[in-house]
Amino acid sequence: MTHGRGCAGTSGEISRQIVRLQVVTLIWMVVECALALFSAWRARSPVLLAFGADSLIELLSALVVLLQFVPRFALSTARATRLAGMLLFMLAAVITLSSALALWQHVRPDTSWIGIGVTIAALAVMPPLSSAKRRAAKTARNAALTADAVQSATCAYLAGITLAGLVLNAALRIQWMDPAATLVAVPVICLEGKKALQGEECC
Repeated sequence: MTHGRGCAGTSGEISRQIVRLQVVTLIWMVVECALALFSAWRARSPVLLAFGADSLIELLSALVVLLQFVPRFALSTARATRLAGMLLFMLAAVITLSSALALWQHVRPDTSWIGIGVTIAALAVMPPLSSAKRRAAKTARNAALTADAVQSATCAYLAGITLAGLVLNAALRIQWMDPAATLVAVPVICLEGKKALQGEECC
């Protein structure tokens, strides 16, 4: 009986840890998404638009995982994993479309100091958050949380690409650098989305 109570206590603590991680993610994503989309509009920056869209989709992904732990919704792990995979494909589509349109229309983005600031902040926040999610997902054997951890890692990856594009655009004024930078992440995102839809653990 003591062992059973220990297991139940451990399981409950893991669940609370996951909920805390997802709440932190939701709060951060609201701020990050708002700042990224606002700066994208101000600077006419496709790479910031893609980054803001990624923030929005990651917010939805974190919500999907969180709903597994809300008794009223009781979203199953399998369904949550499929939804997370679909969100990754949505992210890839948004990035590809926004970048292609920017290249086609010869958009010349302005320098965005807000965008540079929010991407630097994301580079500091998202890697440790992703690592914490991966550890919790491994302990809980939660594939949806694993996919969400990939979303967080992808956010950091995109933040690095976005920052590089913004800095190079500000320094060199190369017109195609901003939208082209976003396309680098698309193959990785599609691969992880496929794994999530198939129920495999994302790498």
